[in-house]
Amino acid sequence: MKHKSRSSKQRKQPKTRLRLPDLEFSKTAVLNSLTSVDGQRGYGHAIDEFVDWYCSEPRLALNRTVVLRYRSYAARSEPQLLP
Repeated sequence: MKHKSRSSKQRKQPKTRLRLPDLEFSKTAVLNSLTSVDGQRGYGHAIDEFVDWYCSEPRLALNRTVVLRYRSYAARSEPQLLP
């Protein structure tokens, strides 16, 4: 009986396309890690804004380039919120 070698097995690729359930799960994980109610409210608001923006435009992957685009968008929209 032959065994397949590990290199020939198909490995699970990491997700590159995030959907709303993935983003909601991530949001919940982040918010549950915070102890401050004010921190949870602030981060929750910021994450909601990002998710709204992310889902409103066609995206293939969540990566550094997408995050930098959002930062640029946020700086134009509400410059007082960014450091």
